[in-house]
This record gives sequence, C-alpha cells and structure tokens, in this order.
Amino acid sequence: MTDHTAQLFAIATGSSEPIYRQLVDQVRRLVAGGQLAAGDSLPSVREVAQALAVNPMTVSKAYGLLEMEGVLARRRGLGMAVAERAPAARNGEQRLSLLRPTLERAAREARELELDPATVLSLFTDILKEQA
Repeated sequence: MTDHTAQLFAIATGSSEPIYRQLVDQVRRLVAGGQLAAGDSLPSVREVAQALAVNPMTVSKAYGLLEMEGVLARRRGLGMAVAERAPAARNGEQRLSLLRPTLERAAREARELELDPATVLSLFTDILKEQA
C-alpha cells in the first residue's frame, strides 16, 4: 500500500506547519471532498511513516487527533478507517475553511518571493484547470 500512501499523503518538509498537522488537514480534506468515504481503510502508521520518511509517532499523533475528532475510528486488528459518522464538511463554506490554511501558506510564499498577485492568481488558475 506504500504507492497508494504516497499518492494519498504529501508533506511539505520546508513548511512551518508541523508534519502531523499537515496529515490531519489532508485527511480532513479527503473526507470532506468525498475521496475517503465512511469505512475506507487508511494505511497503517508504519506504512505512512515509511512512505513519507517520517517518524511513526508523528503519524500516530495525527491519527490519534483525527480519532478524537471523530473523523477516524480504530478497528481492532484492522487499523484505522474513516468513521461511519465522520463529521461532514459538505457545504462550500466548510470546505473552503479547510482550503484556507493551504492558500494562506501559498500567499505567504508568494509574498516572500516578491511575486505579483495577478501572476500568482494566473498560475493558480492554470493549475486548477490542469487538475480538472
């Protein structure tokens, strides 16, 4: 499942945001966007740690926080899965709130690189079209 793990999660090692927080936010977005549905299994802590070259305790911390929030549920002997009653973020406003931290980081990086806002928006629009 390591190939799938690498596709499921991506971390920004140079980010000021802790790795566990990046993982938590990514799982929230995947659940909110419907890419992960109730009952879907997540890769084990060990698989994620190996695929991303991070400490297993970091992954465990992320999974633990998501379990406390009710997003994930621990299944004895089977690992973690999306909870049957995971908090849904289905409306547009809730989904936008999940995207906001990512866009804030991108905006901060654009300012640090002294990029023109119109150029950055154009690039973002191009990326959105490529992903469609």
